[in-house]
Amino acid sequence: MVGAVVLGAVFGAALPTPAYRLSVEWKAPARTSCRECEAPLPTGGPGWLRFGSRCPGCGTRNGPPAWLLSVLVAAGCGGLTARFGLVPQALPFLVLVPLGCLLAAVDMACLRLPEALVLPGIGASLVVFTGLAMVTGQWGQLLRAGLAALAMGGGYLVLALLPGGQLGGGDVTLAALLGIFLGWLGWPFVLLGAVLPFLVNAPFAIGLLLARRVGRGSSLPFGPAMLAGAYLAVVGPPALLAVLSH
Repeated sequence: MVGAVVLGAVFGAALPTPAYRLSVEWKAPARTSCRECEAPLPTGGPGWLRFGSRCPGCGTRNGPPAWLLSVLVAAGCGGLTARFGLVPQALPFLVLVPLGCLLAAVDMACLRLPEALVLPGIGASLVVFTGLAMVTGQWGQLLRAGLAALAMGGGYLVLALLPGGQLGGGDVTLAALLGIFLGWLGWPFVLLGAVLPFLVNAPFAIGLLLARRVGRGSSLPFGPAMLAGAYLAVVGPPALLAVLSH
């Protein structure tokens, strides 16, 4: 568990810059300069995954605090390691944690879930879980994962198309991605992962309304609630059973 927590903290500390660069309007190009001094940001892989969120030139913080993402990813990886132990199927879930934190940070900044992250995530997840099925023979779990992705993606698509619906295309594709992981574990996890985001989002929305930070018709990011709900669905029931058994 310690190794997963440490690696999670390292990966989390490298996420503020990509979060800042991807926090743009739909179809707009990624940011290439500091928002304050307009100094160009490094290009290429190392330039996207630099540690910290401060501009090397003026010191302005671009993106969310590095310590916050570091703590969130570390805690998420630690919880999943406690949930699964050191088994092969834990690896894709651990990889999803930094990706999910990055998606949540972008969604909170600009109400957008970049397809450049979600769609490759769906493809990579299907490849990884297919590999696991080949090794372990768990073809039934793979089939269930695919069906759950279709079910969750289709359900969110219906909600997005309803009059006055606040969901967008990114929420639909994220639902499909999360459906793969939840479906691999079982249909009860899919059901929890579908319901919990709305329960998680409700107190957040009510708090913003009471604080008059938003109005009744304001759009709110739903991706963070979806990710938190899926995480709670995966980690929560086993942890609750462990507590009750004692």
